Amino acid sequence: MNARTRETAAFWAMRLTAYSVVVIVGYIVVDIVVRGAGTISIPFLTEPMRKSGLEGGILPAIAGTFWLVACAIAAALPLGVACAIYLTEYARPSRFTDMVRLAITTLAGVPSIVFGLFGLGLFVYQLKFGQSILAGGLTLACLILPTIIVASEEALRAVPADFRAGSMALGATKWYTIRTNVLPYALPGIMTGSILGVGRAAGETAPILLTVAAAYLPFLPNSPMDKVAALPYHLYYLATQVPDMKAAEPMQYGTALVLIALVLGMNLGAMLIRAYFSRKHRW
Repeated sequence: MNARTRETAAFWAMRLTAYSVVVIVGYIVVDIVVRGAGTISIPFLTEPMRKSGLEGGILPAIAGTFWLVACAIAAALPLGVACAIYLTEYARPSRFTDMVRLAITTLAGVPSIVFGLFGLGLFVYQLKFGQSILAGGLTLACLILPTIIVASEEALRAVPADFRAGSMALGATKWYTIRTNVLPYALPGIMTGSILGVGRAAGETAPILLTVAAAYLPFLPNSPMDKVAALPYHLYYLATQVPDMKAAEPMQYGTALVLIALVLGMNLGAMLIRAYFSRKHRW
């Protein structure tokens, strides 16, 4: 087998692998849409749960998911960007910064249930937040923080060094240079990390299982200290804790379809924001 034949075989193997992934994901999405579309209705989206979540709507779970994602992003995004700015713009190469980057990379691969146990010990018990939106949101913030730091750091490094040199040559301070000449052009890359974080925070079950989620909650939360229902945990409950699985099937697929649509909607919104900043700040 000559080099040309090996190259062609490798190309088709990679193409078939990519097509296989698309087909599998497409089948899963189409199956959920076909089975869940019949459940979607205005009452399903706007009414509270009834009969332990087997009837009624899923409005409390939708609202709870929004609360948790908003809390997680509000906590993780400023901290992640600040950490990336320090590592990229201020920290000198040293053993300490190498250890910090190693810790960030390691945290990105830690199973989500470990973050759940961490949140249970720190936020629920030690800080006495109890099982609440605040405890769950901060736990999710810890979960997505490594992703935001890595994406933000790469985005900051991609900004040409000439932007920094030109600003500082005109007498600007380092922070002014970062704020006006670096961050605006790094925002599209930072938004990429935020998009990934939003999707992961909205779809995680293990962290909220231990820190905030309630299996059945027929009312909306009133403050960050309340427990909430959330779409991932509601779906887990319907799929594993209900005796009559056949009766729960419409609610399962309807909830799954809403969760997919919610995550896609959040990602689309973040992508539009990213596209706006990409057009506004180009080099």
